[in-house]
Amino acid sequence: MAECDLLEEIEALGEKLAETRASITTRFIGQAQVVDLTLATLLCGGHGLLIGLPGMGKTRLVETLSTVMGLASARIQFTPDLMPTDILGSEVLETAADGSRSFRFLEGPVFCQLLMADEINRASPRTQSALLQAMQERSVTVAGQDHPLPPPFHVLATQNPIEQEGTYPLPEAQLDRFLMQIDVPYPDRQSEREILLATTGVGEARATRVFTPDDLMRAQTTVRRMPVGESVVSAILDLVRACRPGSEAPALVRETVAWGPGPRAAQALMLSVRARALLQGRLAPDTDDIAAMAAPVLSHRMALGFAARAQHDLQDVISEVAQITLRDEAAA
Repeated sequence: MAECDLLEEIEALGEKLAETRASITTRFIGQAQVVDLTLATLLCGGHGLLIGLPGMGKTRLVETLSTVMGLASARIQFTPDLMPTDILGSEVLETAADGSRSFRFLEGPVFCQLLMADEINRASPRTQSALLQAMQERSVTVAGQDHPLPPPFHVLATQNPIEQEGTYPLPEAQLDRFLMQIDVPYPDRQSEREILLATTGVGEARATRVFTPDDLMRAQTTVRRMPVGESVVSAILDLVRACRPGSEAPALVRETVAWGPGPRAAQALMLSVRARALLQGRLAPDTDDIAAMAAPVLSHRMALGFAARAQHDLQDVISEVAQITLRDEAAA
């Protein structure tokens, strides 16, 4: 009976996700892979790091998502002078009518359901770290008091991959909190033509709400209930462990990788392959999902050595290691 209920949930959710895609593409044209990866991030209950040049539609995508998913959103423009209290909020001293005084907490913009952290690497490390507790624990602590964030809570941060002057690279501990790194490339010619025509007229199309916050949280539970075959579990473990430099790693990893992904990467890959299968209307993930999600999940959780950076691209290394690992898994 439980299996039948799960099947019905997955089928109904698949139809709703198709409607969601259609609503998103009314304002964010093309870039189907970017849309799917961002939706998968939300379905997994995680946070996403959008990497792309200015003017690629990253802000537009997040704004559209907040509308379609029915989430209360906020946007923070990260700058070098941004302070942690500008994100979290602060306590103010108030005087009552009777003359008594007390502190009252004023919530910052982080108290939302979908937070856009724009140009996150432009703020100081102290300010960047203010998001760590919020991203991991869904609460913030101010003056010794814990303040829970409204569920569901997601951060979609943006970053410019080219301009590095006046920026502060995110530390590895914070990068690991992002479920995926989502690269936003240039659109193809046909998509760019549609963007040009759709955004330079008198009016623009509007996205419509498809989900509610409760719907999204139920969908996140459904993703976690999806069955995963033993072969897929083994392939995930083999891939993550193969990306760590050591005696058991492939020669390519030993020669190029300085440090590899930790256990949180395997957890993220397990969830993301389920979400991809769901987005494609399948009841369970397979090894093709692992190959497709390897780079978005692992690329910000490992790094090439200094000498290897001149000759290798990290995502190409991940793709090649994934091919080797999955081929060996299939042969076994």
